[in-house]
Amino acid sequence: MDFIIRKRMYFDGNAASSADMRYFNWLVLAVQVLGVVSVVITAVWMGHFRGGFAWQSDPLHEFNYHPLFMIIGMVFLYADAILAYRVFRNDRKILIKILHACMHIFALIFASVGLKAVFDSHNLNSKPIPNLYSLHSWVGLFVVVCFGLQWVLGFVSFLWPKLGMGARAMYMPYHTFWGVLLLILATATALMGITEKAFIHKEDIQYSSLSSEAILINCLGIILLMFTGLVVYLVTKPEYKRQPAPEEDHVALDN
Repeated sequence: MDFIIRKRMYFDGNAASSADMRYFNWLVLAVQVLGVVSVVITAVWMGHFRGGFAWQSDPLHEFNYHPLFMIIGMVFLYADAILAYRVFRNDRKILIKILHACMHIFALIFASVGLKAVFDSHNLNSKPIPNLYSLHSWVGLFVVVCFGLQWVLGFVSFLWPKLGMGARAMYMPYHTFWGVLLLILATATALMGITEKAFIHKEDIQYSSLSSEAILINCLGIILLMFTGLVVYLVTKPEYKRQPAPEEDHVALDN
């Protein structure tokens, strides 16, 4: 009897929030479009305006993998991993957890290759460039290290071996907070990197004259802001929160 009542409350709660969900799919679609556009613009910027891509044989152009892979990993994939609990709200929780964890792994792989690209471009240059001297690099390294730590803590707490219910309930708000904060910091780091690159090559880009490359750079920054703003809105809006099914643990452990 108790299960039937809980099941009815579950479906009633979903029905009651259906009015708030009417824009959800459109907002998620907008996020995906903005994310793909940001990746494409970065690829065009690095591939067309900055001379294309290479690996260690050409450190100057190896750098171009850095902004592309960091935006793919630490912005686009990271945001989609956070949204998994909202988008797949009616699927089994364990499957969403696995998807959430796997998308974070792919984000970390892209970020790691992106970091290797920038370190190689500095160290293998004919005139080696100092590493980790800018605010962009300091904040960026902080974000990637915290991202990795966040993944490890989340994996051990919620997937395997999984903490007890009380410990999970206590840790969950911190996990959620740091997840959203690190996405915001990752976007801020990307904006700092875009600005730094633009000013290092300002004469070549003709940034102050608003050349086509300068306009592309500014559009990329605006799109990243819109993308992250929408993701934070979707993640923090209570009506879009995944409701636990009756057979699941009734503790607020969903992102």
